[in-house]
Amino acid sequence: MTTHTVAQGEFLSQIAARFGFASIKPIWDHPDNAALRATRPDPNILMPGDRIVIPDVEPKSQRAGTGSMASFTLLDETLTLRLRLLGIGDKPLTGRSCVLEVAGSAHALVTDANGIIAQPIGVSASTAALTIDNPEGQGTKLVVELNVGHLDPVSEVSGQRERLRNLGYFADPLEGDDPEAVFRAAVEEFQCDHKLAVDGKCGPGTQAKLREVHGC
Repeated sequence: MTTHTVAQGEFLSQIAARFGFASIKPIWDHPDNAALRATRPDPNILMPGDRIVIPDVEPKSQRAGTGSMASFTLLDETLTLRLRLLGIGDKPLTGRSCVLEVAGSAHALVTDANGIIAQPIGVSASTAALTIDNPEGQGTKLVVELNVGHLDPVSEVSGQRERLRNLGYFADPLEGDDPEAVFRAAVEEFQCDHKLAVDGKCGPGTQAKLREVHGC
């Protein structure tokens, strides 16, 4: 048994594969990770510095008769990258053609009725690029660079900033700006748009709405 400290960009599916597990379940369900489970409801959205207990891999054996053929199936988890595309007023961009490039492969996708695309990816993927077609079929296409696994939990200020930025609310402070004031203004704008109490504080209610609108 060992303890692993999470680094930026790491998520549990990736960590589990690195330690020889085909599933996150033996790690995530380990009793010594109960406190982490209570703090981080999504095992693939962790915070740098989180500590995860990694149990020893338990080898399994299966008897098979000589002179006969035995078939074994490896049950491996699938990791899916989901992205939600929103336009003005948080309106989902439906039926929008785009191309997701990840791990050297390009996937042509179309957003669904909720503006969502989903693509299975390998646990070793760390970056991706999404090219969104112009609906008029002409002009410059929008290219969005993605860092897989870099989204911090919504309970952390860094995770709140990232979600607000992704939703178009948070601009990085310019030189001389007060970062806390810029962040507070972004929270207030989000609260106003979603009919929440406007206090500039990203409390539990605002966090829940932020997670809902952002999608995770």
